[in-house]
Amino acid sequence: MTDVARAADLLRGAYETGRPVPPLRGELLPAGDVDAAYQVQQAQVAAWEAAGRRRVGAKVGLTSAAVQQAFGVFQPDFGVLFADMAVPDGAEVARGRLLQPRVEAEVAFVLGADLPFEQVTAIDVIRATDHVLPAIEIVDSRIAGWDISIVDTVADNASSGLFVLGNQPRKLSDVDLRLAGMVLEHAGEPVSVGAGAACLGNPVHAVAWLAQTLAVAGAPLVAGDVVLSGALGPMVPVTAGAAYEARISGLGSVRACFELGETT
Repeated sequence: MTDVARAADLLRGAYETGRPVPPLRGELLPAGDVDAAYQVQQAQVAAWEAAGRRRVGAKVGLTSAAVQQAFGVFQPDFGVLFADMAVPDGAEVARGRLLQPRVEAEVAFVLGADLPFEQVTAIDVIRATDHVLPAIEIVDSRIAGWDISIVDTVADNASSGLFVLGNQPRKLSDVDLRLAGMVLEHAGEPVSVGAGAACLGNPVHAVAWLAQTLAVAGAPLVAGDVVLSGALGPMVPVTAGAAYEARISGLGSVRACFELGETT
């Protein structure tokens, strides 16, 4: 068994047992070897699809300049979204479903057309987008203590967990995402604030990067895909029994709720 296969098996074991694993970098995967990390991610995705999980889109991570600097990288990363990761707006996430959840507010794009181009412009994204929604991504890590590098997070499907979408779609032409302010609240108090400009300057740019990257890889975004475009502000550790509400100007609000006793 190769190191890539071993790493994929370890991560799938963490999903199955609910117990996080030590960092992969320096043990199974060379530090900084992002290509090997994506091979691990792809091995997991192939196994999940073979088991019947339905792919519904993708997510962009590391869209903040500060976060990129912390990881020592100069571009975002991406992961795959599956249908069973979607949580209804305001529904309670069951205790124990996640290992180390954190939340962040994002803009979700729902595509109305394919984006098969290996060179993608912002205009391509605008034309292909059917509507946008406020979203909360519930990120998670199968790596113990969130002790992650770029290699660890990429291998771990970009630290994906679950996602919650709002219920009132907006046309992209009706909102200036670059200037859209965001506040994420817990118990009526702001715990994270930001704006669209924090996401590669504009969430549209993040989707363009993702579309181009996936097209080059031979797995382009298609009509109907959901794209989580990246955090508009800092992510926040989840508190047991808490509810988090994100409000994004021009898009409305969305809520993520957690059962009392949820892992933090």
